[in-house]
Formats: sequence, C-alpha cells, structure tokens
Amino acid sequence: MTGERQVVAVDVGGTGIKAALLDREAAVRHREWRATGREHGPGAVVATVVGVVTDLLRQAERQGVGVDAVGVAVPGIVDETTGTGVHSATIGWRDVPFRDLLAERTGLPVVVTHDVRAGGVAEARLGAGRGEERFLFVPIGTGIAAAVMTGGRAEPGAHHRAGEIGHLVVRPGGEPCVCGARGCAETYASAAAVARRYTAATGRPAPAPEVARLAAEGDRAARAVWDEAVDALADALLTAALVLDPPLVVLGGGLAESGDLLLTPLAAALAGRTRIQVAPRLAPAALGDRAGCLGAGLRALDATAGRAAPAGRPAP
Repeated sequence: MTGERQVVAVDVGGTGIKAALLDREAAVRHREWRATGREHGPGAVVATVVGVVTDLLRQAERQGVGVDAVGVAVPGIVDETTGTGVHSATIGWRDVPFRDLLAERTGLPVVVTHDVRAGGVAEARLGAGRGEERFLFVPIGTGIAAAVMTGGRAEPGAHHRAGEIGHLVVRPGGEPCVCGARGCAETYASAAAVARRYTAATGRPAPAPEVARLAAEGDRAARAVWDEAVDALADALLTAALVLDPPLVVLGGGLAESGDLLLTPLAAALAGRTRIQVAPRLAPAALGDRAGCLGAGLRALDATAGRAAPAGRPAP
C-alpha cells in the first residue's frame, strides 16, 4: 500500500453509470463508465451498481491505495438518512436499501444521495457556485429538478422532495406529465421535451441543442418549440424565485449545452416578467456531466473526515 487514501464515487443515470476513485483533494484518480441497462429491469441496475463499486475497489487495490468510503448518487426520491432509493420513475426501482447493500458488500461507510443534490454540492465546491452562499443548481435533461444550495450543502426537504421544480404547473390543463399532472414545466422545457416536441412538429428527430441552433437559424418549428421551452422554464424559475429568492441559478444538463442560445432569452424573459421577485443571475454549470459523480465523492469524503471535504481545485 502507498499510504494514499481514496473514496469510491458513483453517479447512476438513466443511460449510464459514471464512477471514479477520488483522492483526498477530490481529484479523479481513475474513471469508469457502464451502461445503466434499465431495459433489463431495476434489479439488474442495482446489481450493476454493486458490481461497479466492487470493480473500483479492486482497481484501488491494484493501485496499492486504501479506500475509506463509498458515495453513490441515484435519481428519483432518495432518503439520505437511511440511504434508500425510495422510488425512481426513470429506472423503476422502489425502496432499494443501497447503503445497507453496499456496506454489507464492502465493509465501508456508504453515503447515498440524490443525483441533483450531488451535482449541486460539486458545483458549490468546485464549479460555478464556488464562493456563493446560496444558489439553485438546475440541471435540465430528461427532466428538470433543482438542488437548493446553502453553504455548500443541499437541502433535501422534510420528505426528500425539495427542488422538484420540474413539476411546477406552468401551463394549467396542458400536456400530461409522468407525475400525473398536466402542464408541468418539464413537459415543455426539459431537453427531452424539446426534442420530443420538435420531432412531433416536423417528423425530424433532433436533440435539444440542435433545436436551439435551428431556432437561431430561423427554422419556424424549432423557434416555436424553443420559445415555448424558454417561456415555461422562465415561469418555473420565477415561481422558485418567489419562494426561495436565490441570487444565482446555475444551469446544467443537456439544455444548458445550448449556451447563450438559452441564457440570453431566458435572462430576458426573467427580467420582463418579474413583479415582486428579483430575477436571479444565471450562470452555466462548470462541471458538465461530471458533477453528480464528483458530488457523490465529496459526500463520501465528508462522511470519512467527519467535516466538510476539502474545497478542492476550481474546475478548469
């Protein structure tokens, strides 16, 4: 053994599982990716998560380093107190005791957290929220959620549901949402919704960043879909601002890959619709799709040290 200590970090997504070994300064020392395989059912996904953690422990052993803890970020409703994946509509599991499963398999302390809250922790300590006492981290991908960040920590809420702003109803009586309501923000403004609505209008499949580009180039169908997405997102953020009054919103996920094609009209929509709210500043996320995995590792470092993990280096 070299004497170096690391933690295992895992971020479970709908398509892929990102995993890494992080050192005490939150630097990535080894990285892996696996297909989530949700088409094989939730039990298979859980088995894959356990297998990824086991493989990373073997990798650490090959490197001659010790592992102190495991951090896992999962989607859906997460009870961080018990380390349970309560429910994931994306993957289909219910009441999965991840902490107990992994602790039994590894003999290590295990921290289980929500994927968006993990991303918010990473952006707070290493990314676009660095130095900010309060902000919202809002990744916009298959759905829309937010991490309510204060002092580098994410607020889970009393029932583990804080930040579900994608299910704010912004178009009453509008399109049906997977949650059972109609007119939720994520049915119009998520990256998946933008791609779906453009394909439905034109018969031509295109990811959200391409729809944004086509809108900027004058494609009428793309412009209609993109404008509706920006308007719906602005309404959701203004509702969040009315309740939480964040000075900053850090935008991540697939929709934010559009850069100024999103940020410029969204900022204008927020400024034009404020009443008693103050429109928050907008900033693109700095860590991209690495945020959830880094955040899971930071939470593991927290648990191991019994204090806040090292602030680490700013993202390049």
